[in-house]
Amino acid sequence: MTDAAVLEGFEKIRFKAGKWTRDVYKRGSGPAVIVIHEIPGLHPLVLAFAERVAAAGMTVYCPSLFGTPGKPASRGYALAEVAKAFCVRREFYFWARDRSSPIVDWLRALARQAHADCGGKGVGAVGMCFTGGYALAMMTEPSVVAPVLSQPSMPIAPKTGSGRAAFDCSAAEIACARRRFIDEDLSMIGLRFKTDELVPDERFARYKAEFGDRFEGHEFEDADAKPAFIPPHSVLTLHLADDGPTKAAEQRVIQFFKERTGAP
Repeated sequence: MTDAAVLEGFEKIRFKAGKWTRDVYKRGSGPAVIVIHEIPGLHPLVLAFAERVAAAGMTVYCPSLFGTPGKPASRGYALAEVAKAFCVRREFYFWARDRSSPIVDWLRALARQAHADCGGKGVGAVGMCFTGGYALAMMTEPSVVAPVLSQPSMPIAPKTGSGRAAFDCSAAEIACARRRFIDEDLSMIGLRFKTDELVPDERFARYKAEFGDRFEGHEFEDADAKPAFIPPHSVLTLHLADDGPTKAAEQRVIQFFKERTGAP
């Protein structure tokens, strides 16, 4: 299937906010969910997940932040996009602890516009890998009511030390999320494979410590992963199996979006 064919059924729009303008691929009807892709880009398996969210009665907004939309993921493609991001991209932070990447401001604006356009109780958001923590930082936007963190891998964790528990969002963003979880009776979902060193044990433990029972964590064994060109990592895309624990988690995420956004 060609890259263009994978994108059939999605409406391409240009969205500008602040310093940045990005293409966004939109599909479906009903309340909005922002699907923020992983490295290397908006590849077919991210789009397939978005299609399943849309089929469940929601409007998906899939921003293209890097990479070539529709291009299949591969080891070489992923390494090339990582290199580009490290060298030339200024809207993303890799190492910074306790602050969110600048592009999160643009994503908050997208969520605000999506809520205005689609209605419902609010907007869902899922980040993956490099963007995994963005959905939590987006909670400072009042329209965001359903954050999902799939294999949140930033900031890059050292082998040892306190940095393994670091988040890619600020203390103020964490406090805002904690307050909203209580005041608005909200919660968040986190996903990871237990052996994934990009998402250290310490980071997942800190989510539990910071948010208590408002954090719904799902952790998986390597045997739960569909084989791919990298070790188990991408819960909702590359390593999503046709059945079993990862598929059940995907269905839980979709149901979470439906419940929180008020999808019919």
